[in-house]
Amino acid sequence: MSLQPGEQFGRYELVSWLGRGGMAETYRARLVAEAGVTKPVLIKKVLPEFINDEAFIAMFISEARISATLSHGNIAQVYDFGRVEGDYFLAMEFVEGQPLHRILKRAHKSGMSTIPIPLAAFIAMEMCRGLHYAHTRTDEKGQPLGIVHRDISPDNVLISYEGQVKIVDFGIAKARELRGFSTEPGIVKGKYLFFSPEQAQGEEVDARTDVWATGIVLYEMLCGKLPVEDDAPEVAMDRLISGSFPRLRERNPSVPAELDAIVMEALALNKEERYASCHAFGDALAGFLAATAPRFSAVSLSHFVQELFREDITSTGRQVQVPPTFPEQLAQWRGQSPTAILAPPGRPQPQPPTDPDPERSPAKDVETRIMPPRKGMSVGAVVGLVLLVGAILGGGFLVWKGMRPKVVGDPSNPQPLQLTEAPLAPPPSPPAERLAEATPPPEEEAPATEETPEPATAPAQEPPPTSAAPTNEPAPSLSAEEQEAQAAYDSAIQLLEKKQFAPAEQRAQRCIQLTPENAECHRVAAEASSGRGQFDKAVGYYRRFLELAPDHELAPQIRKSVASYEQRKRRRTPSQ
Repeated sequence: MSLQPGEQFGRYELVSWLGRGGMAETYRARLVAEAGVTKPVLIKKVLPEFINDEAFIAMFISEARISATLSHGNIAQVYDFGRVEGDYFLAMEFVEGQPLHRILKRAHKSGMSTIPIPLAAFIAMEMCRGLHYAHTRTDEKGQPLGIVHRDISPDNVLISYEGQVKIVDFGIAKARELRGFSTEPGIVKGKYLFFSPEQAQGEEVDARTDVWATGIVLYEMLCGKLPVEDDAPEVAMDRLISGSFPRLRERNPSVPAELDAIVMEALALNKEERYASCHAFGDALAGFLAATAPRFSAVSLSHFVQELFREDITSTGRQVQVPPTFPEQLAQWRGQSPTAILAPPGRPQPQPPTDPDPERSPAKDVETRIMPPRKGMSVGAVVGLVLLVGAILGGGFLVWKGMRPKVVGDPSNPQPLQLTEAPLAPPPSPPAERLAEATPPPEEEAPATEETPEPATAPAQEPPPTSAAPTNEPAPSLSAEEQEAQAAYDSAIQLLEKKQFAPAEQRAQRCIQLTPENAECHRVAAEASSGRGQFDKAVGYYRRFLELAPDHELAPQIRKSVASYEQRKRRRTPSQ
């Protein structure tokens, strides 16, 4: 270490040495200005042994010249560049946080093999925003600079403790403005495991190379490993060029099919089939987040990073600002027990949610529940339960009068979705007759009323016989999470009936958080969004519903309505 903390370096005062990487070392420092004004910065200084390396100095100057023109929330800004006593340095924004590669390692050490899906999608989306800004920069005459990072990897992505995502190190970025520093054709630089096929073959690259690398970073976050690993460089590059690596869902089946498709489009071998820009890639991820985690924000990422690095933060005397319920939220994202995630010994363990109705027995809860509670329950059985309770409630939220069109469509030309009822058992019969068939004699159990919709039914997987008595087998009990999800779903339906669309959507979103694979939760959320006139949002929910329940009786009509709306939207939107 050539400099010591406390030393003056030009107009900067060094605070601490952070380490060395490649051909430079970094320091935490502060700019000391007039009247005691200070500003925290990061100093990146070329190591003495490389001062005379002309190629490296050219690259270092290239980074300074490119980065100094960039000012975006997702790019670490460069404030200053120069020489102090012969040492080249950059002074740049100091990001109080951690690089993504350390976050991946710490998560693995904490027992998490992957980053939770909403967090990973959000990080990649923010990366896309910063990269698109750099890709579209122009000079003072409006001519494109043609900036391409070309070295996107977890090492060059910083996550602040406030949940900000920052890209750093444009050191080997290629800009047409800097022809003297361009890589010669046939020469590749960067980390080869993140190379796009065209980059690996030494061909000319453009913004779609950064689309590919961002897709690789997202792949690693979601799968816990890179598409190609543990191979010699030449073998790995051959596999990348040929696309000889598994899809995400082959390595992590919990990744939704929609997200798998988004990432694999970013990793298309032919760059013409890839997203045309990081903006398009980011928008696809934003749509996925809006449909699957609409309330997600940078605050959740902030909590995640702070929780992972709790000891590091507290060791500096700072306070960790993470709500005590966050481990429960993280567990819901990962489908695990809250007590199994980020809960060191000695800390209070989060308690599972309690039964919202302790007077209700598990057996009755199974009989009246609308959502598919357990694996193995068919979509047809779910539809049957939905329609049975809907009939009891006088038609349910599907056919109640006065509601705004529950369709994804043009508000100026609404096309109501005709929601038809499906019979519980052949042959088809009106709701009242079906209810009579499913309701036991009065002496066995009091008939269900509108206030207490608790009809006894035969097992939902098979149509009830004409003279069958209710089964005496005990129904499986629900977990506390299932009970809370059911309560949220029931509440959403009641709020829809009252035309209280905003709180109905909130309750439906809670249902989605607790049971993300439940198609009915997404459909109710779509109904609420449509009632509020938020048709684009409703489309996202409907798409997820169709993905989870493609054979649902309403699926064809919903597909038609969604397609019709999108067609009208395209006609109204001028071409870019």
